[in-house]
Amino acid sequence: MTVLGERMSHFVRLHPRADTDYCSQGRTVFAAGLDGFIVDRPDQGLFNNQTRLLNKYLYSINEDAWWPVALSNVEQHSWMGYYVQAPPGYKDSQLDRGSGQVEAISQRSIELRLSRFVGDGVHEDIDLTNFTGRDVEFDLHLELDGDFLDQEETHREHEWRGTYSRDWRQNPSGNWEFVLDHYAKHEYDNQGEHGVAELRRGLIVRFVRCDSKPTHNGDGKITFHIKLKPMQGWHSCLDLIPVVDGKEQLVHYGCRSFGTAATRFDKLRDRFYAASTKFSTGNSHNLAYHVVAALEQAKRDLAALRLYDMDHGDDAWTVSAGLPIYIALFGRDTLTVSWEAGILGTQILSGTLQELPRWQGKQIDDWRDEQPGRMLHEAHTNPLSILNYNPRERYYGAETTSKFYPVAVAELWHWTGDKELVWPLIGPAMAALEWSDKYEHDQGNGFFAYKTRSKEGTRNQGWKDSEDAIVYPDGTLVPPPVATVEEQGFAYVARLHMSEVLWWLGEKDVARKLWDEAGEFKKKFNDKYWMPDEGYYCMGLDPKGEQIKSIGSDPGHLFAAGIVDDSLVKATAERFMREDLFTGWGMRTLSSEHPAFNPYSYHRGTVWPVENGSFCMGLLRVGLYGHLHKLAKAAIESTALFEYHRLPEVFSGHQRDDDHPFPALYPKTCWPQAWSSSSVFAVVQSLLGIYPYAPLHVLIVNPVLPEWLPEITLTDLHVGEAVVSIRFFRNEDGSSDYRVLDLKGTLHVLRVESPWSVQHNWTGNIVNFIKSFVPGR
Repeated sequence: MTVLGERMSHFVRLHPRADTDYCSQGRTVFAAGLDGFIVDRPDQGLFNNQTRLLNKYLYSINEDAWWPVALSNVEQHSWMGYYVQAPPGYKDSQLDRGSGQVEAISQRSIELRLSRFVGDGVHEDIDLTNFTGRDVEFDLHLELDGDFLDQEETHREHEWRGTYSRDWRQNPSGNWEFVLDHYAKHEYDNQGEHGVAELRRGLIVRFVRCDSKPTHNGDGKITFHIKLKPMQGWHSCLDLIPVVDGKEQLVHYGCRSFGTAATRFDKLRDRFYAASTKFSTGNSHNLAYHVVAALEQAKRDLAALRLYDMDHGDDAWTVSAGLPIYIALFGRDTLTVSWEAGILGTQILSGTLQELPRWQGKQIDDWRDEQPGRMLHEAHTNPLSILNYNPRERYYGAETTSKFYPVAVAELWHWTGDKELVWPLIGPAMAALEWSDKYEHDQGNGFFAYKTRSKEGTRNQGWKDSEDAIVYPDGTLVPPPVATVEEQGFAYVARLHMSEVLWWLGEKDVARKLWDEAGEFKKKFNDKYWMPDEGYYCMGLDPKGEQIKSIGSDPGHLFAAGIVDDSLVKATAERFMREDLFTGWGMRTLSSEHPAFNPYSYHRGTVWPVENGSFCMGLLRVGLYGHLHKLAKAAIESTALFEYHRLPEVFSGHQRDDDHPFPALYPKTCWPQAWSSSSVFAVVQSLLGIYPYAPLHVLIVNPVLPEWLPEITLTDLHVGEAVVSIRFFRNEDGSSDYRVLDLKGTLHVLRVESPWSVQHNWTGNIVNFIKSFVPGR
């Protein structure tokens, strides 16, 4: 087999969901075809709160289609399209074509220019210009309709619920508007949770400025009769205003909004860009360029996924999981994003940690898999959830959120050292750990296993949560309860890091208890989960407490968790990086040698960028730089395959070789996707060996730069109250170094090998380790 290696094609640019483009902000998504219009396809529509408000939105001239000639997003929330058409009645025979195949629409052009801006609602400018050189007269039609389907229902058979009305009217301000209204209610009884749920969603199509009066045919077709002299222009604009429970959503934007920063959304986004870390490189090396391009795009994508209705201040906010189907709060996703993107800033980390306790379980509710202290899995606003046809308006069926919340609290402590900020989060973190101890299924061996209690619950509740994700070596499904390997690692590191934070906050007895529990658990785990014959860890324990001996990516999470026994680190890493798991673009979720392997399956063979970010952090932690460089290079090279250097949620697990110069895509992958965006920051943090410790005004660095990243500069990196700019570079002899370019505030920048590296026999806790390097502490 010949691997492509350095031969990166400059022509490969993949576009997930290739028939649809997205313009979005907050909870609103305008999903149009590549021509900019909506024509009742499953992925297309104007969506707000996971409800399809419009399933048709189409312009025409007389009865002819417009010819799209140039269409593109300007930013994620803005879009523009140019369209042309020849004047009505103009015949090609009237045109002297010259020596080329000249088209009438280019020589005698009526231009339509649409400018679209998404806030909570949508503003659209409609501009016509007559470039025909003659007087023209025609009808401009806009056809629209709505179906108010749940986003899930657009892809399958569904039953119509409730009432639906349309109204064409002139409002008290004199504006003409087309009003769509939907109402539904559902009397439910779900495992003891019963009541009546109501839903009212609507859309107002309001023409806020018109150079001529619109007319309506009573069936969703709006018409403007247009007369234009040569070079004359015509303008109209409309607002698409979602209505949620009788409240009109703000449109935010007005005419000619390109290049402005007048809205609250724009100002908050600019504030984030100004405060977050900037990345640059003076090196023209191909991959160095891709690193910076991917980092900057990921920053923009995280800002675009902000859920503004869940802000906890201008600098404390959280994100949705991804476009187009996960515009909702996901507990474990946001925590992972927060952790992986820590090098960018603590805005998402702080906001997420403050938001999730609002949803923390308070009671036993089997319908929602809720128990006291359990952290949220997902909170949706779609009709099926609001009406309680499913439990996902507030659903708790995930192990990871409760275990990773304490880890994220510790990460916020490391980056800020702010006791006032962190202290209110300790109660929710401890309650999450107590939930795990009390309610997770114990198979009698002291490990943590999941099993849904809900008749509509998620079967698998570990990291891999698709129904068929956990399989025996023969390919048959493993029934719950299952104690997956990665969840044991998360349980360990949660206790380890919480013990450290509690020690700082004066809770030394509790800190010591958690520290001791973590140490005992680590020994027990390595005895039970290690497979000597495979030189690797098993995927989990089945209902009988027996090893699930399938080979997958799951044990890769153990490096970052620090639970791998020192004597087993190298063997685990060698097995982990074998070709049946490592594709050349990243790590497969399931070995290609497994009978259940499918390169397109959600968790049985695909590559998840979010995992690669975590794996790189783990390989840094154990000091395996050769493995780190190999995986990091694959992760960065994969960003170059996609438009904008934007990684999708997941892509196929095809092997990278001459027959596969690029991978395929999981058909319904999200793009942009929050934790794929955050993974790029984790990769770069790993290469630079960055470990913040704000409580002691310390920033640890240990750059081990590969040849393909000879230089990178981080500007305005925040550690506690200090702000530092650092240039990292590779010397001629292959060694790496750094230089502090600017420093505001008190910060000790120290070069230190990871205390967990397999190259050292260092033992003890991180606090005492760092204190030994800071005189007088």
